[in-house]
Amino acid sequence: MRIRGMTPALAVLAALAAAGGAWAQAQAPAPAQAPAAAPAPGQPAAPASPPSWAQGRSGAQTEGMNKLAPVAAPPVAAALDKLPVDKLKVPAGFKVEVYASGLANARSMTRGTDGTVFVGTRLVGRVYAITEKDGKRTVKTIAEKLHRPNGVAFKDGALYVAELSRVLRYDDIEKKLDAPGEPKVVYDDLPKDEPHGWKFIGIGPDNKLYVPIGAPCNICEPPATHAQIRRINLDGSGAEVIARGVRNTVGFDWQPGSGTLYFTDNGRDWLSESVPNDELNRLSKPGEEHFGFPFCHQGDLLDNEHGWGKSCSESSPPVAKMGPHSASLGMRFYTGTAFPEKYRGAIFVARHGSWNKTARVGGDIQVAYLNADGSVAKTEDFLTGFLQDNNYIGRPVDMLVMPDGALLVSDDFNGAVYRISHGG
Repeated sequence: MRIRGMTPALAVLAALAAAGGAWAQAQAPAPAQAPAAAPAPGQPAAPASPPSWAQGRSGAQTEGMNKLAPVAAPPVAAALDKLPVDKLKVPAGFKVEVYASGLANARSMTRGTDGTVFVGTRLVGRVYAITEKDGKRTVKTIAEKLHRPNGVAFKDGALYVAELSRVLRYDDIEKKLDAPGEPKVVYDDLPKDEPHGWKFIGIGPDNKLYVPIGAPCNICEPPATHAQIRRINLDGSGAEVIARGVRNTVGFDWQPGSGTLYFTDNGRDWLSESVPNDELNRLSKPGEEHFGFPFCHQGDLLDNEHGWGKSCSESSPPVAKMGPHSASLGMRFYTGTAFPEKYRGAIFVARHGSWNKTARVGGDIQVAYLNADGSVAKTEDFLTGFLQDNNYIGRPVDMLVMPDGALLVSDDFNGAVYRISHGG
């Protein structure tokens, strides 16, 4: 729960320690077997296992390869006057402003009935609540010391929070923001692998909770328990797998009217700088579709190791390719009416930005316009500017359409939430 009476200096040190430990844990190989037996006398020791992000890299490593590594997120939030709002670009008629700051590692978002915006984190173990009264917004830490509480969802007064290996529920949360109490464990039949273990969650039009389970690797033949999306009843019962071959989705949403699930998926690393693309996918037949991982990437590219004897025709292709290694994360249908007509019903996709690519791509929000049959007609830039001179000054993660039609955007690099509005 919240730590009261802590000075700003101690708070920064505590955050640094917590986030640093979480970052180290995220990059370490998943805990597993007992230590290997010592080598026989005169025999060389076995080489140390690479970190999970380096798995799949060519043994003949080059200087160019060795320069690439994940981008570390700052463990504390940027000061309000340091946020890069003046560098962000949107189409004519739109405006970007700071909605809230001081939310270190701000990631997935959801909104409560009373207007509270809840924000999960991946590295610092906290869940935040943004409240507004008399035009003034306040950020509160409502939970902490959780294990990768990335995903958040809200239904019937309850906040659902996805940790690495379980889903929690905080009942009547908007009435208890100062003292939420201990949560109930809704579902804990989830793996504990650190690679791709953080989760985005959502509650669908069928009133069920959707929980993805990423592949426990960069590229491998995943166990039957991984690389999938499950849905469960809100009480944790009735779990079923609705999609397989999904390497790592960190964002999904349902098309208004049809109720069809669309989701992003992050492609493997180290195949090349230009492929594979991340994907925007559509689930047409729950429980019957496979989306390619690990044998087929981007719908038309067989894996150089796992693709032997396979065909991409065995898997469902993406409805859009979102750029190589672009880290396409949150995606939301625009359900408001404040934006111009062409955006209504379109999909906004937050591209967190590549690291496994020398000339980086992403660090932006793209908009995908749909045809009448649900296929993607085209994609184009909507919000740009987080990538400057091949360096990140921010990294968008998730979006949320507000009742007034504005679009909120979370930025885990700066620990902030921005608001995009039109007109006025």
